[in-house]
Amino acid sequence: MNTQHLLASDSKDIEQAKDILASGELVAIPTETVYGLAADASNPEAVKKIFAAKGRPANHPLIVHIGAVEQLSEWAKDIPQQAYQIAKAYWPGPVTLLLSKADQATPVVTGGLDTIGIRMPAHDVFATLLKSSGMAVAAPSANPYKKLSPTSAQHVLNSLGGKIAAVLDGGDCTHGLESTIIDLTQKPFRILRSGPVTAAQLSETLGEEVLSPKAHTVAVPGNVTSHYQPNTRVRLVDLAEIESAKGGNIACLHISAIENQGFQSKQMPTDVALYSHDLYRALDEADKWGCEEIWVERPPISDEWLAVHDRLSRAQSKL
Repeated sequence: MNTQHLLASDSKDIEQAKDILASGELVAIPTETVYGLAADASNPEAVKKIFAAKGRPANHPLIVHIGAVEQLSEWAKDIPQQAYQIAKAYWPGPVTLLLSKADQATPVVTGGLDTIGIRMPAHDVFATLLKSSGMAVAAPSANPYKKLSPTSAQHVLNSLGGKIAAVLDGGDCTHGLESTIIDLTQKPFRILRSGPVTAAQLSETLGEEVLSPKAHTVAVPGNVTSHYQPNTRVRLVDLAEIESAKGGNIACLHISAIENQGFQSKQMPTDVALYSHDLYRALDEADKWGCEEIWVERPPISDEWLAVHDRLSRAQSKL
Protein backbone atom coordinates (compact mmCIF):
# COMPACT_ATOMS: atom_id res chain seq x y z
CA MET A 1 0.00 0.00 0.00
CA ASN A 2 1.25 3.48 -0.87
CA THR A 3 0.77 5.69 2.19
CA GLN A 4 -0.20 9.21 1.11
CA HIS A 5 1.42 12.16 2.89
CA LEU A 6 -1.38 14.73 3.17
CA LEU A 7 -0.93 18.27 4.48
CA ALA A 8 -3.27 19.64 7.14
CA SER A 9 -2.59 23.14 5.80
CA ASP A 10 -4.39 22.18 2.57
CA SER A 11 -8.19 22.07 2.82
CA LYS A 12 -8.32 19.68 -0.14
CA ASP A 13 -6.07 17.24 1.74
CA ILE A 14 -8.34 17.41 4.79
CA GLU A 15 -11.31 16.60 2.56
CA GLN A 16 -9.34 13.72 1.07
CA ALA A 17 -8.60 12.40 4.57
CA LYS A 18 -12.33 12.51 5.35
CA ASP A 19 -13.10 10.62 2.14
CA ILE A 20 -10.50 7.96 2.97
CA LEU A 21 -12.01 7.46 6.44
CA ALA A 22 -15.53 7.30 4.97
CA SER A 23 -14.33 4.61 2.55
CA GLY A 24 -13.26 2.39 5.45
CA GLU A 25 -9.50 2.98 5.34
CA LEU A 26 -7.05 4.29 7.96
CA VAL A 27 -5.59 7.79 8.32
CA ALA A 28 -3.03 8.88 10.92
CA ILE A 29 -4.22 12.22 12.31
CA PRO A 30 -2.49 14.63 14.71
CA THR A 31 -3.98 15.22 18.14
CA GLU A 32 -2.67 17.52 20.86
CA THR A 33 -1.21 14.42 22.59
CA VAL A 34 0.22 12.08 19.91
CA TYR A 35 -0.71 11.07 16.36
CA GLY A 36 -3.74 8.78 16.31
CA LEU A 37 -4.47 5.99 13.83
CA ALA A 38 -8.05 6.77 12.89
CA ALA A 39 -10.89 4.67 11.50
CA ASP A 40 -14.63 5.30 11.31
CA ALA A 41 -15.75 4.05 14.73
CA SER A 42 -19.14 2.98 13.38
CA ASN A 43 -17.53 0.67 10.79
CA PRO A 44 -16.34 -2.57 12.46
CA GLU A 45 -14.41 -3.71 9.39
CA ALA A 46 -12.52 -0.43 9.25
CA VAL A 47 -11.73 -0.62 12.98
CA LYS A 48 -10.36 -4.14 12.54
CA LYS A 49 -7.75 -2.68 10.17
CA ILE A 50 -6.33 -0.66 13.09
CA PHE A 51 -5.51 -3.87 14.95
CA ALA A 52 -3.98 -5.41 11.82
CA ALA A 53 -1.81 -2.39 11.01
CA LYS A 54 -0.54 -2.03 14.58
CA GLY A 55 -0.26 -5.73 15.40
CA ARG A 56 -2.49 -4.95 18.38
CA PRO A 57 -4.44 -7.68 20.23
CA ALA A 58 -8.16 -7.55 19.43
CA ASN A 59 -9.07 -7.53 23.14
CA HIS A 60 -7.20 -4.26 23.76
CA PRO A 61 -9.80 -1.43 23.72
CA LEU A 62 -9.62 1.73 21.64
CA ILE A 63 -10.60 5.34 22.40
CA VAL A 64 -13.43 6.94 20.43
CA HIS A 65 -12.86 10.58 19.45
CA ILE A 66 -15.90 12.84 19.02
CA GLY A 67 -16.36 16.39 17.80
CA ALA A 68 -19.30 17.43 20.00
CA VAL A 69 -20.39 16.67 23.58
CA GLU A 70 -23.82 15.71 22.24
CA GLN A 71 -22.23 12.62 20.67
CA LEU A 72 -21.46 11.17 24.11
CA SER A 73 -24.91 9.57 24.32
CA GLU A 74 -24.36 7.86 20.95
CA TRP A 75 -21.47 5.87 22.38
CA ALA A 76 -22.11 5.67 26.14
CA LYS A 77 -25.05 5.12 28.48
CA ASP A 78 -25.74 5.76 32.16
CA ILE A 79 -23.56 8.84 31.84
CA PRO A 80 -23.00 10.52 35.23
CA GLN A 81 -23.31 14.30 35.45
CA GLN A 82 -19.62 14.44 36.41
CA ALA A 83 -18.79 13.45 32.82
CA TYR A 84 -20.32 16.70 31.63
CA GLN A 85 -18.49 18.64 34.35
CA ILE A 86 -15.17 17.27 33.10
CA ALA A 87 -16.14 17.88 29.47
CA LYS A 88 -17.01 21.50 30.25
CA ALA A 89 -13.71 22.05 32.06
CA TYR A 90 -11.28 20.12 29.84
CA TRP A 91 -12.82 19.41 26.43
CA PRO A 92 -11.59 19.72 23.84
CA GLY A 93 -8.49 18.43 25.55
CA PRO A 94 -6.41 15.48 26.79
CA VAL A 95 -8.91 13.74 29.11
CA THR A 96 -10.56 10.43 28.19
CA LEU A 97 -13.74 9.40 30.01
CA LEU A 98 -14.25 5.69 30.68
CA LEU A 99 -18.01 5.09 30.65
CA SER A 100 -20.52 2.27 30.21
CA LYS A 101 -20.78 1.61 26.50
CA ALA A 102 -23.99 2.25 24.59
CA ASP A 103 -25.73 -0.87 23.31
CA GLN A 104 -25.10 0.13 19.69
CA ALA A 105 -21.34 0.66 20.17
CA THR A 106 -19.47 -2.07 18.29
CA PRO A 107 -17.54 -4.48 20.56
CA VAL A 108 -14.65 -4.29 18.08
CA VAL A 109 -13.93 -0.79 19.46
CA THR A 110 -14.27 -1.78 23.11
CA GLY A 111 -12.27 -5.00 22.91
CA GLY A 112 -15.41 -6.87 23.94
CA LEU A 113 -15.70 -4.92 27.21
CA ASP A 114 -18.82 -3.24 28.61
CA THR A 115 -16.97 0.07 28.94
CA ILE A 116 -15.78 2.61 26.38
CA GLY A 117 -13.21 5.41 26.40
CA ILE A 118 -14.31 8.69 24.81
CA ARG A 119 -12.63 12.04 24.38
CA MET A 120 -12.79 15.23 22.31
CA PRO A 121 -9.38 16.12 20.85
CA ALA A 122 -8.16 19.72 20.94
CA HIS A 123 -5.98 19.73 17.82
CA ASP A 124 -7.54 22.14 15.31
CA VAL A 125 -7.11 19.77 12.37
CA PHE A 126 -8.71 16.79 14.10
CA ALA A 127 -11.49 18.95 15.55
CA THR A 128 -12.27 20.40 12.13
CA LEU A 129 -12.37 16.96 10.55
CA LEU A 130 -14.69 15.57 13.22
CA LYS A 131 -17.08 18.51 13.27
CA SER A 132 -17.35 18.87 9.51
CA SER A 133 -17.89 15.16 8.94
CA GLY A 134 -20.08 14.38 11.96
CA MET A 135 -18.01 11.22 12.26
CA ALA A 136 -16.66 9.61 15.42
CA VAL A 137 -13.34 7.84 14.99
CA ALA A 138 -11.55 5.14 16.90
CA ALA A 139 -7.93 6.20 17.19
CA PRO A 140 -5.15 4.63 19.24
CA SER A 141 -1.61 5.95 18.83
CA ALA A 142 -0.33 5.56 15.26
CA ASN A 143 2.54 3.18 16.00
CA PRO A 144 3.22 -0.55 16.02
CA TYR A 145 1.92 -2.16 19.21
CA LYS A 146 4.13 -1.50 22.26
CA LYS A 147 6.44 0.83 20.33
CA LEU A 148 7.03 4.56 20.79
CA SER A 149 4.01 6.76 20.17
CA PRO A 150 4.60 9.19 17.29
CA THR A 151 4.53 12.94 17.80
CA SER A 152 5.28 13.83 14.15
CA ALA A 153 4.01 12.72 10.76
CA GLN A 154 7.48 11.52 9.78
CA HIS A 155 7.60 9.19 12.80
CA VAL A 156 4.29 7.68 11.63
CA LEU A 157 5.62 7.21 8.10
CA ASN A 158 8.79 5.59 9.44
CA SER A 159 6.86 3.00 11.44
CA LEU A 160 3.58 2.44 9.55
CA GLY A 161 4.40 3.54 6.02
CA GLY A 162 2.94 1.04 3.55
CA LYS A 163 0.44 -0.30 6.11
CA ILE A 164 -2.09 2.57 6.18
CA ALA A 165 -3.77 4.70 3.53
CA ALA A 166 -2.57 8.15 4.60
CA VAL A 167 -0.95 10.44 7.14
CA LEU A 168 -2.41 13.90 7.65
CA ASP A 169 0.58 16.05 8.58
CA GLY A 170 -0.34 18.70 11.15
CA GLY A 171 3.13 19.27 12.55
CA ASP A 172 4.40 18.30 15.98
CA CYS A 173 2.00 17.41 18.79
CA THR A 174 1.72 19.86 21.69
CA HIS A 175 1.69 17.58 24.75
CA GLY A 176 3.65 14.56 23.53
CA LEU A 177 2.10 12.11 26.03
CA GLU A 178 -1.23 10.31 25.78
CA SER A 179 -4.42 11.58 27.41
CA THR A 180 -5.42 11.04 31.03
CA ILE A 181 -8.03 8.27 31.40
CA ILE A 182 -10.52 8.62 34.26
CA ASP A 183 -12.92 5.80 35.18
CA LEU A 184 -16.41 7.20 35.82
CA THR A 185 -18.18 3.83 35.95
CA GLN A 186 -17.84 3.46 39.72
CA LYS A 187 -17.02 5.49 42.80
CA PRO A 188 -14.63 6.63 43.94
CA PHE A 189 -13.58 7.80 40.50
CA ARG A 190 -9.99 6.95 39.62
CA ILE A 191 -7.26 7.61 37.11
CA LEU A 192 -6.45 4.54 35.00
CA ARG A 193 -3.77 6.18 32.86
CA SER A 194 -1.80 9.23 33.94
CA GLY A 195 -1.66 12.08 31.48
CA PRO A 196 -1.50 15.86 31.11
CA VAL A 197 -4.48 16.43 33.45
CA THR A 198 -3.79 15.25 37.00
CA ALA A 199 -5.96 13.61 39.65
CA ALA A 200 -5.61 16.75 41.77
CA GLN A 201 -6.98 18.91 38.97
CA LEU A 202 -9.90 16.56 38.37
CA SER A 203 -10.62 16.36 42.11
CA GLU A 204 -10.83 20.15 42.28
CA THR A 205 -13.10 20.27 39.22
CA LEU A 206 -15.51 17.66 40.61
CA GLY A 207 -15.37 18.71 44.25
CA GLU A 208 -14.59 15.13 45.27
CA GLU A 209 -11.48 13.01 45.49
CA VAL A 210 -10.28 11.29 42.34
CA LEU A 211 -7.94 8.45 43.14
CA SER A 212 -4.73 7.71 41.28
CA PRO A 213 -3.82 4.11 42.16
CA LYS A 214 -0.33 2.87 41.32
CA ALA A 215 -1.76 -0.42 40.08
CA HIS A 216 -5.11 -1.70 38.84
CA THR A 217 -6.50 -4.53 36.70
CA VAL A 218 -8.73 -2.52 34.37
CA ALA A 219 -7.94 -2.96 30.66
CA VAL A 220 -7.46 0.47 29.09
CA PRO A 221 -5.35 1.75 26.19
CA GLY A 222 -1.63 1.95 26.88
CA ASN A 223 -1.79 0.09 30.17
CA VAL A 224 0.17 -3.06 29.40
CA THR A 225 3.35 -3.49 31.43
CA SER A 226 5.70 -3.30 28.46
CA HIS A 227 4.90 -0.35 26.19
CA TYR A 228 6.14 2.90 24.59
CA GLN A 229 9.43 1.23 23.72
CA PRO A 230 12.24 2.04 21.30
CA ASN A 231 14.16 -0.90 19.84
CA THR A 232 17.11 -0.19 22.15
CA ARG A 233 16.83 -1.32 25.77
CA VAL A 234 15.90 1.51 28.15
CA ARG A 235 17.24 1.81 31.71
CA LEU A 236 16.17 4.33 34.34
CA VAL A 237 19.22 5.45 36.29
CA ASP A 238 20.16 8.00 38.92
CA LEU A 239 22.61 10.86 38.37
CA ALA A 240 25.31 9.10 40.42
CA GLU A 241 25.30 6.13 38.04
CA ILE A 242 25.65 8.43 35.04
CA GLU A 243 28.53 10.31 36.66
CA SER A 244 30.32 7.08 37.55
CA ALA A 245 30.11 5.73 34.00
CA LYS A 246 33.24 6.09 31.92
CA GLY A 247 32.43 5.79 28.26
CA GLY A 248 30.78 2.74 26.78
CA ASN A 249 28.22 2.25 24.05
CA ILE A 250 25.52 4.17 25.90
CA ALA A 251 22.97 6.79 24.91
CA CYS A 252 21.95 9.03 27.80
CA LEU A 253 18.96 11.33 28.25
CA HIS A 254 19.63 13.46 31.30
CA ILE A 255 18.07 16.41 33.11
CA SER A 256 21.05 17.35 35.27
CA ALA A 257 24.07 19.08 33.83
CA ILE A 258 26.83 16.51 33.35
CA GLU A 259 30.37 16.70 32.04
CA ASN A 260 31.38 14.78 28.96
CA GLN A 261 31.34 11.15 30.08
CA GLY A 262 32.50 9.73 26.77
CA PHE A 263 29.10 8.61 25.51
CA GLN A 264 26.35 10.12 23.40
CA SER A 265 23.91 12.20 25.40
CA LYS A 266 21.08 14.69 25.18
CA GLN A 267 19.99 17.10 27.92
CA MET A 268 16.25 17.08 28.58
CA PRO A 269 14.14 20.03 29.79
CA THR A 270 13.60 20.56 33.51
CA ASP A 271 10.02 21.73 32.92
CA VAL A 272 7.58 18.81 32.99
CA ALA A 273 5.47 20.06 30.07
CA LEU A 274 8.52 20.54 27.86
CA TYR A 275 9.98 17.20 28.99
CA SER A 276 6.70 15.44 28.13
CA HIS A 277 6.64 17.12 24.74
CA ASP A 278 10.20 15.96 23.98
CA LEU A 279 10.24 12.48 25.54
CA TYR A 280 9.13 10.20 22.70
CA ARG A 281 11.05 12.24 20.14
CA ALA A 282 14.22 12.03 22.27
CA LEU A 283 13.86 8.27 22.74
CA ASP A 284 13.33 7.85 19.00
CA GLU A 285 16.42 9.97 18.30
CA ALA A 286 18.56 8.03 20.80
CA ASP A 287 17.31 4.77 19.30
CA LYS A 288 19.00 5.72 16.03
CA TRP A 289 22.42 6.21 17.66
CA GLY A 290 23.15 2.49 17.55
CA CYS A 291 23.96 2.14 21.26
CA GLU A 292 23.54 -0.94 23.43
CA GLU A 293 21.33 0.85 25.97
CA ILE A 294 19.52 4.13 26.46
CA TRP A 295 20.01 5.46 29.97
CA VAL A 296 17.36 7.89 31.18
CA GLU A 297 18.03 9.95 34.28
CA ARG A 298 15.19 9.41 36.74
CA PRO A 299 12.96 12.53 36.69
CA PRO A 300 11.75 14.32 39.84
CA ILE A 301 9.27 12.44 42.03
CA SER A 302 6.05 14.47 42.24
CA ASP A 303 2.43 14.24 41.11
CA GLU A 304 2.98 16.44 38.06
CA TRP A 305 5.63 14.00 36.80
CA LEU A 306 3.42 10.88 37.23
CA ALA A 307 2.63 10.53 33.52
CA VAL A 308 6.33 10.75 32.62
CA HIS A 309 7.24 8.11 35.22
CA ASP A 310 4.42 5.89 33.95
CA ARG A 311 5.69 6.00 30.36
CA LEU A 312 9.32 5.50 31.35
CA SER A 313 8.51 2.53 33.61
CA ARG A 314 6.76 0.82 30.68
CA ALA A 315 9.52 1.79 28.25
CA GLN A 316 12.12 -0.02 30.38
CA SER A 317 9.99 -3.11 31.09
CA LYS A 318 10.92 -6.21 29.13
CA LEU A 319 8.63 -9.24 29.23
